[in-house]
Amino acid sequence: MRLSTRTRYGIRAMLELAENVGRGPLQLKIIARRQDISVKYLDQLMAILKSAGFVRSVRGSKGGYMLAKAPEQIKLSDVFNCLEGPVVTVECTENENYCARSADCVARQVWTQLQEAVTAVLQSITFKDLVDRTKNNKTVDYQI
Repeated sequence: MRLSTRTRYGIRAMLELAENVGRGPLQLKIIARRQDISVKYLDQLMAILKSAGFVRSVRGSKGGYMLAKAPEQIKLSDVFNCLEGPVVTVECTENENYCARSADCVARQVWTQLQEAVTAVLQSITFKDLVDRTKNNKTVDYQI
């Protein structure tokens, strides 16, 4: 399984906002510079995240973006699903009728187990957890 650039960059931008909670909005150009993401691409990601209710924008000279909820209220799975869609390892885990062998396929059982494990990990982590992890690391390098 490989995450898209959209998901990796979106989660990094959300983490940047989570680290900045209580300090006011962050301008796109600051997030883009810190995360090495183009402003144009980040603007597209923020539009998606805003429409999903994860971030809000503030207009004006001191405007920018900030989280719409507290970091402990936003699960990694929520943002992942918004940007990437649900975790699906193979087609037959979502649709048993996809393959005639699905009912007794041992490989499908493994793919389903893997899918459930990834989903469980994503659901167990909030953005506050990620902020806490970065504070505990000596170097802040969270290349997701």
